[in-house]
Amino acid sequence: MKITTQLFALSFILSCSNVIASELVYTPVSPSFGGNPLNSSHLFNTANAINDYSGPEIDSGFEEKSALERLASSLESRLISQILSDASEGKTGQLITEDFTVNVVEGDSGALLIHLVDNLTGESSTIQVGGITSN
Repeated sequence: MKITTQLFALSFILSCSNVIASELVYTPVSPSFGGNPLNSSHLFNTANAINDYSGPEIDSGFEEKSALERLASSLESRLISQILSDASEGKTGQLITEDFTVNVVEGDSGALLIHLVDNLTGESSTIQVGGITSN
């Protein structure tokens, strides 16, 4: 019996010496972290299937403008474009709206001054454009 135990121990030791080990290598599953891109739809669908959260029903705060408001906004944009186009040609002018005032005047030495005033807060800015000759 002692011989079989020794043979068994010897065979165990010899078999253990032939074992080869390697490093453990992590392979990510998520394509966001370098995993297989074919997993993305499966992971997304699984996440949606187990997601039982529904956000609160709140108003987005966005109100659609009426046709009249859209027309007024379009006209206002067109007038601002026209007055700034005229300013590039050296012409002066003024545009007053509910929210702001744009005033283009000729300044010293042929430069144009564009005064912008926010009618709601009273803040103002002045832009001086030089090198434009009046026609």
